[in-house]
Amino acid sequence: MKKSVIPLIFCMLILLTSCGKNSTDDNSSSAASEKESSAVTANADKSAVAQAKNESSSSIGPLTDLGSLDNTKQGWGQGTQVDSDKRPVSCTQFQNKYGKYSAVFIGDNTKKIYLTFDEGYENGYTSKILDSLKEKQVPAVFFVTYDYAKRNQDLVQRMIQEGHIVGNHSYTHPSMPTLSLSKASDEITKMHSYIKENFNYTMTLFRPPMGEFSERTLALAQSLKYKSVFWSFAYVDWNPQKQMGADKAYKKVVDSLHNGAIYLLHAVSKDNADILGSFIDKAKEEGYEFARLS
Repeated sequence: MKKSVIPLIFCMLILLTSCGKNSTDDNSSSAASEKESSAVTANADKSAVAQAKNESSSSIGPLTDLGSLDNTKQGWGQGTQVDSDKRPVSCTQFQNKYGKYSAVFIGDNTKKIYLTFDEGYENGYTSKILDSLKEKQVPAVFFVTYDYAKRNQDLVQRMIQEGHIVGNHSYTHPSMPTLSLSKASDEITKMHSYIKENFNYTMTLFRPPMGEFSERTLALAQSLKYKSVFWSFAYVDWNPQKQMGADKAYKKVVDSLHNGAIYLLHAVSKDNADILGSFIDKAKEEGYEFARLS
């Protein structure tokens, strides 16, 4: 009996020792697992904090750093003084001064010229202008306001379909420097959203209403991924009741040809609609290329 009990006791001791070892191993494994989990959590927390900081930094809006910039209103006009290449002196001066804000007053000193049309309201001539551009295979920029785009969706769609650029001329056509930063931003972004939502078209060029701007409004447009486009030629063509006649208008635009010219023409002008085709032919004859402004 004693001989049979001793082996039994010995076996039980072995089993107990084994269980104790397994229990210890399990506890060690559990502790290690918890330690590893804590480390992962800590790293994840650090990563989340870093990401939150990055998101916080990137979420700073475009208006944050603009308030310190000069908001003195300036009215743009190319003036009458020209250099030896017939390029308006004020245009090159302002290009050098404000080009850092993606502002364009005149193109490079090459035989390229650019046609731009301002569209505040429709006077029945835009279709004729588009016909001439299509016939001559010449690109143009049409700067439209919200009211114009809403009332003339077929014309805006045609501009896009025929390969022209549709530019942002603001939502309500205010003097941009007279607005708060948030309202000035709204003038650009609301117009941008309307064109995007209704025509699936993304605008990138902005023409300040009435040519009025400040350093701050140029920087604002740039922060919204826009170039501010001015002009190196304009004349009194915006009043339908005071047109000078086709012959005088033609002479005016031809005599002002110069390298890098950005022509501002108003589509409400009968003179512009009547002379456009002839002007394009003459400019090409003089060796100029009508380029796409971008």
